[in-house]
Amino acid sequence: MRRGCLPTSNPERTAVEPIIDTHQHLWDLNRFRLPWIEPGSRLARGHVMEDYLRETEGMNVAGTVYMEVDVAPDQQQEEAEYVIDLCRRPDNPMRGAVISGRPAEAGFDSYIRRITELDDGGFIKGVRQVLHGGMPAGFCLQPEFVRSIRLLGELGLSFDACIRPEEIGDAAKLAEACPETQLVLDHCGNADVQSPDLSAWRRGIDDLAKRPNVDCKISGIIVTAKPGAWSADDLAPVVLHCAEAFGPDRIVFGGDWPVCTLTAPLRDWITALRQIVADWPDERRTKLLHDNALRIYRLAT
Repeated sequence: MRRGCLPTSNPERTAVEPIIDTHQHLWDLNRFRLPWIEPGSRLARGHVMEDYLRETEGMNVAGTVYMEVDVAPDQQQEEAEYVIDLCRRPDNPMRGAVISGRPAEAGFDSYIRRITELDDGGFIKGVRQVLHGGMPAGFCLQPEFVRSIRLLGELGLSFDACIRPEEIGDAAKLAEACPETQLVLDHCGNADVQSPDLSAWRRGIDDLAKRPNVDCKISGIIVTAKPGAWSADDLAPVVLHCAEAFGPDRIVFGGDWPVCTLTAPLRDWITALRQIVADWPDERRTKLLHDNALRIYRLAT
């Protein structure tokens, strides 16, 4: 296949394979401050629900799970209230949300309990703190962090782990320390899909997959590819290795829009993924794209 040129998906298959996008970012820069976005960069504009709906028109997105966007710490509760309101509204596909939190901070307990009290519809499904953005190795293993992740399990919430590939072992240790809390590994552990050597990443994934309380999100990997110089064949080894390690019931699709657009439109990422799994049995493909999301994020059917 020529790099950067993807086939058009089969429209009949698309019609019978609804998608739940478990990694939907939104940000209104008139309302929220995102310190990690550089002024003038490609992501430095609003990306709101109306934009997402236009982007996914005709793609049979049956539901979404909001993924926190690392807002300024003083806006975390406002972000949670914003997405709870979106989940309540019938004019969009959002059915749940993973919100921002700082599990290592002393006020995390009161913060997350306050949010669960506000969330009378049960829309908040979990918490995430991005751990590859300047956090040192082992950050998620400090006692305060571990206690907070255990608390999430007690509250029926999960934790999305977004980490550097070389620290997948930290996620394994966190999962062992918090056996009653469900962890979701974001972006296949952030593997570089065009790396000439994925052996260390593969070993980390194989070890992590032994922990039954960890699921793997097939998301985000396209961002590591070179824009205009990639193909589904570049993505396939990472997708297929995660699928083999975690099995058909513990992998779930995530779009990572609009971050994915740094390399390609969301439509191209979904088309490439459909090509990679085209020879899977229908039931297994449906689990990846839709059904597993219902269990992992505890969504209403």
